[in-house]
Amino acid sequence: MMTNMYKSAGVDVEKGYDAVERMKKHIARTARNEVIGDIGGFGSLFELTSLNYQEPVLVSGTDGVGTKLKLAIDFNKHNTVGIDLVAMCVNDIVAQGAQPLFFLDYIACGKNDPAMIEQIVAGIADGCEDAGAALIGGETAEMPGMYEETDYDLAGFTVGVAEKSGLITGESISTGDAVIGLASSGIHSNGYSLVRKLVQDLDLTKTYDSLGEQPLGDVLLRPTKIYAESVDAVMKSVSVKGISHITGGGFYENLPRMMPVGLGAEIDPASWEHLPIFPFLQRLGGIAVEEMYGIFNMGIGMVLVVAQDDAADVLKIIRGQGDTASVIGEIIPKEGVHITS
Repeated sequence: MMTNMYKSAGVDVEKGYDAVERMKKHIARTARNEVIGDIGGFGSLFELTSLNYQEPVLVSGTDGVGTKLKLAIDFNKHNTVGIDLVAMCVNDIVAQGAQPLFFLDYIACGKNDPAMIEQIVAGIADGCEDAGAALIGGETAEMPGMYEETDYDLAGFTVGVAEKSGLITGESISTGDAVIGLASSGIHSNGYSLVRKLVQDLDLTKTYDSLGEQPLGDVLLRPTKIYAESVDAVMKSVSVKGISHITGGGFYENLPRMMPVGLGAEIDPASWEHLPIFPFLQRLGGIAVEEMYGIFNMGIGMVLVVAQDDAADVLKIIRGQGDTASVIGEIIPKEGVHITS
């Protein structure tokens, strides 16, 4: 009787149960030995004693996907935004030098469509696999009246671990150090309020010559790159002085976050391949080049700072992980980010 009354209010508990059953096989893909129990409890358990750290520091991060979700809804493609969710959280803690351990998600929707929820969670599991993190819990909230039936929002939370002596603080960065850029997969998950405005009159199902063979919607929904494995491989061999995740605010906001007072970065935009989506958007909006670097990642999703003598080794390690990287500049004794022409 209670279930029927709740259903009349717009919440279908049975569909919630169906969604959970659909999730289980995806959650199983992310399992780690440290996970205790199964999903469904009031809390999620992760055992730390088997981790080999002398002075372990837990590093946590939380984030969402933002208005990129509106494009996913409009394009009716929901299997990649979960990767974005994991990436936005995980890349932030990787920038502190942490190894991701586990992840939790929160999905709020107007109407619980179990097949759609499964697509979202499948993407979250894909991201967790890429990050080496266990998906140990979450919440799906059906909220009629708060969201339209086809709308949903995502939030995530991750915890990682780092050796206290291995935390990346940026304190040791000095003039002349090499700035290494790891290639992005696309726009990632920032700037989409502007992107949506720029493409509002375009057909997401159409292909555009400058963007290749994929429909515009697929290009715009290309998931955020997760850098956990590549950065971990570098940190095992080389002393990394600073890491910056290039998210909202682009180069101008994020690079200074890792810099000591008095230092800045000179960046040569000719040193890496610029993905065609960025000049495409720039032309659509008539956006100045300088402003583009303050909004988008421009093809660089994460930046590492290392000594010049270590740069060649770092590039070799990253490329060995299957990622693309290049030396994109150096540290200079002048605050701010300076893009050379």
